[in-house]
Amino acid sequence: MKRKKVRRKENYYEKKITLTSKILLGLLLGFLFGLLLKQMPSSYIKDTVILGGVFKIFGNGFTSAIKMMVVPLVFVSLICGSASMGDVNKLGRIGGKTMLFYLGTTAIAIIISLFLGSILKPGLGLDMSNLVSGDVAIGESKSLVEIILNIIPSNPIQSLANGDMLQVIFFALLIGIAINVVGQKAEPIKVLFESANEVCMKMVNIIMLFAPYGVFALVSNTFATVGTDAVFALLKYVGVVLLGLLIHVSVVYGGLFKIFTKQKIKPFLKKFTQVAAVTFSTASSNASVPVSLEIMEELGVGKATRSFTIPMGATINMDGTAIMQGVAALFIAQIYGVDLGLNDMMTIVLTATLASIGTAGVPGVGMIMLSMVLQSVGLPLEGIGLIMGVERIIDMFRTTVNVMGDNVCTLVIANSEKDLDLEQYNKDAKSQLA
Repeated sequence: MKRKKVRRKENYYEKKITLTSKILLGLLLGFLFGLLLKQMPSSYIKDTVILGGVFKIFGNGFTSAIKMMVVPLVFVSLICGSASMGDVNKLGRIGGKTMLFYLGTTAIAIIISLFLGSILKPGLGLDMSNLVSGDVAIGESKSLVEIILNIIPSNPIQSLANGDMLQVIFFALLIGIAINVVGQKAEPIKVLFESANEVCMKMVNIIMLFAPYGVFALVSNTFATVGTDAVFALLKYVGVVLLGLLIHVSVVYGGLFKIFTKQKIKPFLKKFTQVAAVTFSTASSNASVPVSLEIMEELGVGKATRSFTIPMGATINMDGTAIMQGVAALFIAQIYGVDLGLNDMMTIVLTATLASIGTAGVPGVGMIMLSMVLQSVGLPLEGIGLIMGVERIIDMFRTTVNVMGDNVCTLVIANSEKDLDLEQYNKDAKSQLA
C-alpha cells in the first residue's frame, strides 16, 4: 500500500512538469547562463564551442524546425478550415455576417497592434542586428494593386516551394471552398487533408518538445551578447501586447456590442467569467466551445445562430493572436534594426487576417503563425526565441480575447437575425432589481 502511494505521488509531480514550465525554466536558465557568459572574457571555448557551436545548433536548429512546418501546416489547416464551414448555400446571411465580423475585427486588431508598436516602439534600445544569420531581405516597394494581384499565384507549386505565404493562403482557401461546394464526391480528399492536418499538428507537438532547449540556447546567446538590455525590451513587448488587447476588448468589442445590440453589456460579462476561467487555464479556443455554447443558450441566443458562430469562431476568429503577431513583428523588426514600410505593414495585415482562418485553436500554434507573418515580410525568425519565454503569459490573455470575440459576434448576429431572446438576456439583471 505504501509503495502505491509513493508511486501515485511521483506521477502527480511528473504531470506537474508541463512543457510550459520547461520553456519558462529554459528562459530563466538561459537568462542566468547568458549573463554569466557576458562576464566571461572572449575565448575559443566561449565564442566558438558554446556560442558558435552548441547554442547555434540548438537555437538555429529549433527555429529551422519551426520554419519547416509553416507552409505545410498553414496549407492543410486552411484547406480543412474552409472545407468545414458547412454547405455554402446554407451559410446565407448568418454566414456572411459572421465572416465579415470575424475577418473585420481581426484586421482592426492587427492595425491597432501595428499602430501601438509603431508609436511605443517596444524594441527600441535593444540592438540584436549582429545576431542575425545572413542578410535580412525586405521586399521591394509595391503598389496596393500589385500587392492584391500578387496574392493570386501563377504557379501554386512554386509558391509552396518558395514559401510565398499570401499565395499559399489564397490557393489553400480556394481548394477548401471547392471541396465544400463539390460535397460528397470530394469527401475522400477532405478526409485526406484532415489526416494530413492531424499529422502536421503532431509534428508541431514533437518539435515543441525541443522548445525548452531551443529557448535556452537562443536566450543564452541573446543575453551573452546584449546583456540585461533585453529584459526591459521584453517587458515593454508584453506591456504593448496587453495594452492592445485591452483597447480591442473595450473599444472594438464594447463599441460593436453597444451599437448593434443596444443592450447592457453587464449580463454578458457576468456569464463570460465562466468561459474566461477555461481559456486562462487551457489557453485553447477549442476547449472553450462547450462552455461558450452553454452561456449563449443561457443568455437567450437561438440554437441556429450559436451552433454556427461559436465553432466557426474557434476556427477563424483570432483577434488576440493577431494583436500579438502585429506587435511581435514590429518588436522583432525594431530589435534587428529593420525598417518596415507601409507595404510591409499591409502585407502583415493581409497575411495575419487570412491566416486566422486556419489557425488551430490549441496552445502553441501561435508561434507557427507568427513565423509565417515574419516570413511574409522577410524578418529573422531568431527573434521568436526571445519572446517565446513570455508566450504562455500572453497566450492566456490573447486566447480569452479570441473567445470573447466569438461570444460578442454571436450576440450581435443573433440580435440582427431576431434570434436573441432579450427578456432572457436581461433576466438576471431584472431579478436583481426585483
